[in-house]
Amino acid sequence: MRYDIISDTHGHLSSELLRELEGADLILHAGDCCSVDDYERLRGIARVAMCVGNNDYHFGYGPEVKRVTRVFSSGLRWQICHYEERLDLKTCDVAVCGHTHRPFVRRAGDVLVVNPGSPTYPRTQLGPTMVRVMVDEGDGTGRGTILSAEVIRLTDPERSEGRAWR
Repeated sequence: MRYDIISDTHGHLSSELLRELEGADLILHAGDCCSVDDYERLRGIARVAMCVGNNDYHFGYGPEVKRVTRVFSSGLRWQICHYEERLDLKTCDVAVCGHTHRPFVRRAGDVLVVNPGSPTYPRTQLGPTMVRVMVDEGDGTGRGTILSAEVIRLTDPERSEGRAWR
């Protein structure tokens, strides 16, 4: 199963990001979507699990979008919260955060912790990014196995030409 993880899109879904998301089984958005239209567009690509970011509070995404969103999928407990420091690593297998616009994939004990960075306003030399996690669901009777988790660099000429990333 393919999980595509994004955050901090801030009202802009680039053509490169939309192409990369095609084929995802589940899109996890770690907040600061800043657009109900963008949220609905993502839902047209795949199922979406999203949390509220610090710039999302006045948007009406619906009751399933909370400060902390929890999903059970592939036999794994996923937790999505905009702020890394508010993640409860005792209650999940995969923890997703955003806010910093700086991507990382790391382990905290048995928990995979990821921040996809930002495809819109990156704050690293990597430029626009997202994260992809691949999970083997096995025979469907137990917990899935994480096969890979990687930062995906996006190159979007319409946004990056002549732009220096911070």
